[in-house]
Amino acid sequence: MKKPELLAPAGNLEKLKTAITFGADAVYLGGSKLNLRAFADNFTNEQLKEGVEYAHARGRKVYVTLNIIPHDSDIAGIEDYLRELYELKVDAVLVADPGLMTIVKNTVPDLEIHLSTQANCLNYEAAKFWHRAGVSRVVTAREMTYDELKELRRELPDTCEIEAFVHGAMCMGFSGKCMLSNYLTGRDSNRGACAQPCRYKYHLYEEDENGEMHEISNNIDILDENTNFCTDPSQKIKVVDDESKIEIEPHGVHLMNSKDLCMIEHIPELMECGIDSLKIEGRMKSVYYVASVVKAYRQAIDKYMSDPENYKYDPEWMDYLLKPSHRPFTTGFYFDDEVKQTYGSATYIQSYDIVGVVIEYDSENKIATINQKNKVLNGVDVEVLETEGENRIINLKDMRRKSDGESIESANVPQMIFTIQCDEELKIGDILIKSKK
Repeated sequence: MKKPELLAPAGNLEKLKTAITFGADAVYLGGSKLNLRAFADNFTNEQLKEGVEYAHARGRKVYVTLNIIPHDSDIAGIEDYLRELYELKVDAVLVADPGLMTIVKNTVPDLEIHLSTQANCLNYEAAKFWHRAGVSRVVTAREMTYDELKELRRELPDTCEIEAFVHGAMCMGFSGKCMLSNYLTGRDSNRGACAQPCRYKYHLYEEDENGEMHEISNNIDILDENTNFCTDPSQKIKVVDDESKIEIEPHGVHLMNSKDLCMIEHIPELMECGIDSLKIEGRMKSVYYVASVVKAYRQAIDKYMSDPENYKYDPEWMDYLLKPSHRPFTTGFYFDDEVKQTYGSATYIQSYDIVGVVIEYDSENKIATINQKNKVLNGVDVEVLETEGENRIINLKDMRRKSDGESIESANVPQMIFTIQCDEELKIGDILIKSKK
């Protein structure tokens, strides 16, 4: 059985290094043009050069997203940028638009092309078409089911790889193609500027015979176990129309708010499906998120590959996933037995905060140097999210400002560099987290 690639998001250079440190086989990122995360840090050519060199030195790969749905003005003069990417030795580009794909093939014919999920590839005939057109890997639409993915692998030649999302946020638009943001805010979601109106709270009003508007809020709780409606008491919802099953709560409802995809409990199925690359969403997420999610899936994949017959799911992996910011989890479209939306709130759930990242450890003097990420006090216990092995607890004792060695009671300045006395060795890249309770 072929071991699948673990593909992680890299919103900036720090996240790229974190993803690789915690076990990602490859990262995907946005450069200065044509990517769907206009508000991410993204990479300058200088940063991209450093990132590619860092990854390649460790045997990892870097893929660059060119996955917007471009207008003519977007692709004018794009050839020079493609040549720059080729010279920087990126491993592949992700493309959704056939016109842009043609430009890539004509400009840098040796540069590998992956079909973006934005192309909505849902069946094996479409995948074969794109493969004949020059695509070496298909990133499947999130709407594909598990059985459809198995069929896709059976029908495609081995020369065409399959990449599928296994974790992260999901869009209510069909594979991300949505016009709500354009219509409501003037920000083009298909060109990287989505305002995420699917996360807004909506209210339903009815006009009476006098032309006056009244908000609808019936008092019938959904309790039918045969429906797909949430029955969690904390997310009580109301029926507006019993036939259409439109729901609303008294003070508005997050009608289109998708849960987050999570397939950590289904690693055997993913392996047996024959997917070549397991993809994590989250270029806009934190360093802590990247580290935790990559670590969980890295351990799960490695454990399965070491002994498939005796593989057992480890609940600690879910613990890694529940601590950083996330929404309630679902298996999405893989299986058809789950509620995929959360109606009560669009707020992220986060039980732990990142407080710092280890950037140096002096083993002789037992001193760790930390880059602060959130305010933290001297003398408190924190959890170490290690690049390898289980998490452990250490105490932040003898905190000192790195610049002058002065003792401090807290690290309360953004990005402050401080030191602690730590008898237990810490590795560069280890992340310090603290419960929010």
